[in-house]
Amino acid sequence: MSFGLHGVNAGTGATPAAARGLARRAEEPGFDSLWAIDHVVIPSGYRTHYPYDESGKMLGGAEEFDLIDPLAWLTFAAAVTSRIRLATGILVLPQRNPTVLAKQLASLDVLSEGRAVAGTGVGWLEEEFDAVGVPFHGRGRRHDDYVNTMRALWTQTRATIETTHTRLSEAISLPHPANRTVPIVIGGSGPRSARRAAQLGDGYFPTVQNPEQLETLLNILRTESARVGRDPHDIEITIPFPGLVAGTSGYEDFLEEAHRYANLGAHRIVLPVPPDDVMTELATELGLHAPKGRP
Repeated sequence: MSFGLHGVNAGTGATPAAARGLARRAEEPGFDSLWAIDHVVIPSGYRTHYPYDESGKMLGGAEEFDLIDPLAWLTFAAAVTSRIRLATGILVLPQRNPTVLAKQLASLDVLSEGRAVAGTGVGWLEEEFDAVGVPFHGRGRRHDDYVNTMRALWTQTRATIETTHTRLSEAISLPHPANRTVPIVIGGSGPRSARRAAQLGDGYFPTVQNPEQLETLLNILRTESARVGRDPHDIEITIPFPGLVAGTSGYEDFLEEAHRYANLGAHRIVLPVPPDDVMTELATELGLHAPKGRP
């Protein structure tokens, strides 16, 4: 089981000094990845129900908070680290131009020597789609078309692809990623996200509240994997864990819960960013060890 940190580009991580320090302090004791969240805008008073909290609001209803663009933050972090993986978790893919985004992600991957991970999802905040001028309805089809478009640009020297939402003819976008592609990790919380991960994903990032929910989604993923002829073991499972408050009691309970996720098939758990003064303590409690060299 590996451990990463989530939400690194928000709030206290949204200054140069904090970003630089967080990236280095996470890499040194052996956290394996940094995951940056994505919202271009938060429309004040939004009515769309936030699907990951019973309140229907993210961050307890907070609307005004600093949030650095995830690709900018991860590129900044790449310059001060050498091993830790740099992931979007989760990028609202339908809001982005896939041709531009493919260039940005490939560039991050090259400059970080193969450490980029593209966590993508369909998004949930309808008012945000309105603000950036992208249709909310049909965003699932748009997401999937964009994944295929980016992969074409990463793997073909002269990319040619035609989908519902994109059309390229002999398009050259160089350099290609360091490993000829950037892993795509599919985010979501419902059955469709599990099927999408089986169809398209190198990984799956299911937002769940307990192991029982994960078990249900992974059963769907395995069934769909069999249908499309994939080995589900090739799909890396990353769990964003909401329950641990670092620096307090309860590590034993958390580790027991982590083992339950691992037994179901999870490869990684990503945790909220801990306070600076307990980063090392948390790493010790998790049994982390600083790796030698890059992965």
